[in-house]
Amino acid sequence: MTGTSFNRSLIRWSLKEIRHGQLWLVILALALITTSIFALSAVAARMEQAIVNQSKDTLMADTVFISPDPVPESLLVRTERRGAETSLMTRFSTMLFSGEGMKLVFVKAVDQAFPLRGQLRLFDGKSEHAHVKPGEVWLDPQILTDLNVNIGDSVFIGDLERRITGEITEEPGLNFNPFRQMPTVLIHQSDVAATGTVTVGSRVQYRLFINSSDQNIAWLKSATALSPSERWRDVSDSGRTSDIFENALRYLSLVVVVTVLIAMITLLFTCQNYVASRKQTVAMLKSLGATRKWIRHWLLIQMALLLSIALAIGLPAGYLLELILHIPLRGVLPSPLPDLGFGPLWTTVLVLLLVAVPGFGISLYQLVHVKAGEVLQSGVSPALSAFMRWGFFLIPLCGVAVFFGKNTFLWVVLAGIAVVLILSAGAGVLVLKALEKFPLSSSFILALRRMSRAPLMTGIQLSALALSLMLFAVLWIVRTDLLADWTGIFPEDAPNVFAINISTEEKDNYLQQLDTMQLEHSPLFPMVRGRLYKINGTDAKVYAGGAQASDIFRREVNFTWAQSLPVYNQIIDGQWVPEQGVSVESGVAEDLKIKVGDSLEFRINNQAIIAKVNSIRHVDWRDLKPNFYFILSPDLTGTLARSWLLSFRTGKDSVRQMSALAHQFPTVSLIDMRRITTKIQQILNRIIWAVSVLTGMSLFAGLLLIYTLLRLSLDQRRSEMKLYRTLGMSDKRLRWTLWAEFGLLALTAGMISGFSADGVVAVLVSYGFDLTARPHYLLWILQPVVACVMVMLVVFHLFHYLNNKNHQQNTFPSSE
Repeated sequence: MTGTSFNRSLIRWSLKEIRHGQLWLVILALALITTSIFALSAVAARMEQAIVNQSKDTLMADTVFISPDPVPESLLVRTERRGAETSLMTRFSTMLFSGEGMKLVFVKAVDQAFPLRGQLRLFDGKSEHAHVKPGEVWLDPQILTDLNVNIGDSVFIGDLERRITGEITEEPGLNFNPFRQMPTVLIHQSDVAATGTVTVGSRVQYRLFINSSDQNIAWLKSATALSPSERWRDVSDSGRTSDIFENALRYLSLVVVVTVLIAMITLLFTCQNYVASRKQTVAMLKSLGATRKWIRHWLLIQMALLLSIALAIGLPAGYLLELILHIPLRGVLPSPLPDLGFGPLWTTVLVLLLVAVPGFGISLYQLVHVKAGEVLQSGVSPALSAFMRWGFFLIPLCGVAVFFGKNTFLWVVLAGIAVVLILSAGAGVLVLKALEKFPLSSSFILALRRMSRAPLMTGIQLSALALSLMLFAVLWIVRTDLLADWTGIFPEDAPNVFAINISTEEKDNYLQQLDTMQLEHSPLFPMVRGRLYKINGTDAKVYAGGAQASDIFRREVNFTWAQSLPVYNQIIDGQWVPEQGVSVESGVAEDLKIKVGDSLEFRINNQAIIAKVNSIRHVDWRDLKPNFYFILSPDLTGTLARSWLLSFRTGKDSVRQMSALAHQFPTVSLIDMRRITTKIQQILNRIIWAVSVLTGMSLFAGLLLIYTLLRLSLDQRRSEMKLYRTLGMSDKRLRWTLWAEFGLLALTAGMISGFSADGVVAVLVSYGFDLTARPHYLLWILQPVVACVMVMLVVFHLFHYLNNKNHQQNTFPSSE
């Protein structure tokens, strides 16, 4: 027989075995792993694109060049040569005048290409527009209300007189800073000179928005020499809004890591069933003269066939599942959907091969070394040497390290797995020894004896069950903590309007008016503008390592002073003392290398103020409450000229309330944050839905692991169940013995997984997601309960399946 015909014979033999159902469990496990990994990697890739695109939409481009001076001509030439899309913006604050009054506004002069990303919606009273043309003036609706003007009325921006073209109904970009949320006026770039407000020394900012490939953007950055006042802004540093997107992407990577680990553990146990099903066949072949080389050749063909069939079933199923998942994710995924390419396919094949190496490798070794005598009597599978065992596991671990080596989550989860294995080994022994001292029913005694006779198998089952439950809990709790953080950004009672530039003379009347309107508001905060000049007697920029160390060097910042710190600011170092001191926001302190005890010199209204740092505060800039980088003690401010600010929440009649305040206090600037909070909430809802879908997919893979584990465990008991029935054991007692054994396993595994999961989650949320870790006491109680319920449901189903099957095969009647 030739080699080709011999291989064909082996393939036909393997296919016949598959048709008779002898290898279906292995194929099912491999196919489900393939389906899960393909669908998850495809959806994760789509979600990553969606999240990155959403974050770029908030940036309004792939990258932005920012400068206080006009954009260099050399940069414009480079972008044109590289074929990049560009758009120019000039930003400045000025007064807008009408026949009814005046208002401080934020002017954005853009070209007709703006925005490169995101959506700009303009309404002229009849139709919508998406771009600004020369000669047009578009106003924020708040300006129309505050100044009592309408579309078509004339307004003045400096020397420029124009008729109002329409109102801005939606503006791209996000910014949590209320001081940069003044009402917007959009004009065309060509009209900037006519305003006469942009002159030498004016507070103006120029932005060049660029859309291009990552390679082109990297080249443009390297070819452009930045002055101390110039900078690039990307998705990674697009402000505090990027935290939401970055944490969502981190969670996606955590889901992928956990799913891969679950797949590897599932396949390991499935392959043990493969070994059990092949042992008698291999022993028979050896007794008939088959050599190890022949056996190895046959098994490799069979394993390759199993992988091929699993891929043939799993890949189309994964693609179909990915299409089905588009339905709930509609509105989240980018439209039109970009081509996936071969990324998910190669990822699936690679992951499948990596997880198959230890499972099939160990199985191949055990089967090749099966002795011919086992055809008559089952023996113990040959044990692997430490070198062989570690060798089989090092191959996938090295592969995982190459692809996920920089992923902190991988190593944290692996450390958690190591802890679970250690705890499981110790807990298994302790539980068995402790329970032996208690008076138990005969079913429990029989279960304990069976577990004691096979300590290795008991330890493996306990470890696998605890691992799967821990991974379950890690994903769910991290998701819960993330959602709690995201949904807590805008509580129902969060302020949505800021009032700034309140004069000392009118602050009491302003507070009285808010109380009359029954509007909840924050305390009044005095405010002045100034700069940080020196740190410990050294120029602040030099001390911090350059002007690029922090944004506060690029502009004046707002200072306040108070007898006590805001209750929503958390002191993380030092202690606030309202004498000759200053409290510093933690982010600025980290950027500028400031610590408690340092001396800071500020320049405010041309006055030098020296203060000692007595505390460092954590500030959540997303809570839309008055927050400051520096809070001084009142004794340092003396008679500094100041204005006041506060935040408040409008009621149901918000339009009338805002209009009344604007007319009664025309010099007070109202900054309406409702539009931006609505936009962020929409983004959060989409991300939360996507994260929930991906979590569900990974939890399904975990359920598959638990089902496979229990299925194999009960399969191993089939012969024992036959023997017990033959010896006269009733179905009821047999059932209670199984309940006792698996109940003890579930209870112990639940306790171990609960404590371990909480430890892993604490590390993940602290160092991976930059959230505050907290103990989940309810998890410690619920995890054992959930484990018992889950295991009992699966065992109940499988017990009836095996019970019926054994009754069909057993010729002896069972006694009750």
